[in-house]
Amino acid sequence: MVYKALNYWSVAGGLEGTLDPLSFLRICREQGFQAAELAIGPAGSAFGLDADDQLIRQIIWTANDLGLKLLSTASGLYWGRNLGSATEEERAGARADLETMLRISGELGAKTHLTIPGAVDVFFNPDAPVLPYEHVWHYATEGIRAVLPVAEEVGVRMGIENVWNKFLTSPQEMASFIDQFESPFVGAYVDVANLLPYGYAQDWIRHLGHRVVGVHFKDFRRAVGTVEGFVDLLEGDVDWPEVMAALREIRYDGAAAAELIPVYKHFPILRVRAASAAIDAIFAG
Repeated sequence: MVYKALNYWSVAGGLEGTLDPLSFLRICREQGFQAAELAIGPAGSAFGLDADDQLIRQIIWTANDLGLKLLSTASGLYWGRNLGSATEEERAGARADLETMLRISGELGAKTHLTIPGAVDVFFNPDAPVLPYEHVWHYATEGIRAVLPVAEEVGVRMGIENVWNKFLTSPQEMASFIDQFESPFVGAYVDVANLLPYGYAQDWIRHLGHRVVGVHFKDFRRAVGTVEGFVDLLEGDVDWPEVMAALREIRYDGAAAAELIPVYKHFPILRVRAASAAIDAIFAG
């Protein structure tokens, strides 16, 4: 079954890490979502690496009370440091971060944690170093192997997401990266809009097949071609009937999480409400 989910960053305060996770869950329920995708931030944020057992129990209790599933988690920490970063100090920190996030995800009962293994460059940060592709592949592979025992222990899959990092930019590359680990705890997290500048979501979904462990729903206009091309669901060039057909063909069972960044400057809840109605139409189409 494909569940209608909302990503934490889609609500005001989510991207900044100030949004109370319990308030986020209530918004998900009020706006008609079936599942919530929490995002783990740095220590000190509303839901961060230092999330304690009491907060996690409150989140689980609230989600159960609201009838919401906690199927997946995400994080933006990878843009600061990741498994494929330039220095060993950064890579070691990223491994520790990922292990902590996997454990938090496991405690929540989530089955997938969105994972960005590395970046050749960071498109929104011109000061970030440009790294050789082979460097990122080598160290990202090394890092995933090091963390894999923790993923297996807690029962959480690392969903490798296609992002604008100039890494794993075709479904064949993504499949090869995943398959080398020979583990069901490494899969693909397909963002159907991120890949539109260079591909089609339905092709990625069909090629990756059983490897798909997570999906982000957002939309994009190819004619714009920059970050300004991200638009509301149904306003862009994603072929939604084909996306749903592909998900059914591979028998995908999990969350389709709306990721609505940035939020509206005024009355941001209206974007969430519109996305909820759009996903209802996409599911029914």
